Amino acid sequence: MELRRKRAYDTASADDGFRVLVDRLWPRGVSKERAGIDLWAKDTAPTTELRRDWHAAPDDEWDVYADRYRVQLAGESAAAVRELAETLHPHPVVTLVYAAHDPAHNHVVVLEEALRPLLDR
Repeated sequence: MELRRKRAYDTASADDGFRVLVDRLWPRGVSKERAGIDLWAKDTAPTTELRRDWHAAPDDEWDVYADRYRVQLAGESAAAVRELAETLHPHPVVTLVYAAHDPAHNHVVVLEEALRPLLDR
C-alpha cells in the first residue's frame, strides 16, 4: 500500500486513492464536495487539549508534542488506529488529509508512524 499525505486545502485528485481526513475539526472554508473525503477518522486525531497545547507552544517544542501524541495513539486512541488500519488494507493508495500548514511538523507525520507497522502486516 502506498500511504501519502496531503493538505485539505490542496486540490483532491483521482490519484489520491482513498482519502482520509485525520483532523478532529473539519478544515475551515473547505466544502465536503471539494475535500473529496472518503472517511473522516477524527478519533485518530490529537485530543482537543493536545491540539490546543500544540497551537500555543513555541515551534521548538515539536518533539514534546509528537511524544505526547505518540502516547495518545498507543493508549486512548489505539483502538481507533487499529480500526483505521483495517479499513485501509484493501486500498492500494491512501492519502491522509490534514489542515496544518507545516507538512513536516504536524500530527499526520506521527500518525503515519503508528499506522505503518499495522499496514505492513
